[in-house]
Amino acid sequence: MNGDEQLLNGRFYGREHDDPNPGPLPHRTYAALIGGPLDGLLLDIKVWRPEEIDDGVALITELSRWPGGRTLYDPRPGEARTPGPGVGCRLYYSGDTP
Repeated sequence: MNGDEQLLNGRFYGREHDDPNPGPLPHRTYAALIGGPLDGLLLDIKVWRPEEIDDGVALITELSRWPGGRTLYDPRPGEARTPGPGVGCRLYYSGDTP
């Protein structure tokens, strides 16, 4: 695990590495990002509609194949989701785009 990966461990997407409260909040709902440059991060999806999650996400990151580009994460068809706070689903790395 390199230094960038260590900074990401136990955090969620959109928070800075030096944030005093970088971890998940108990009243929020998250998608776990699996694989790729953002592996292990949580994505806050509390206000997302189910169809938005079904479409997958393109997240800006300096860690993708194209720094400043986007890394793509998609749900697996038929994988169960858990309603309410905590980790509600998983999104899997599917590639990068400029």
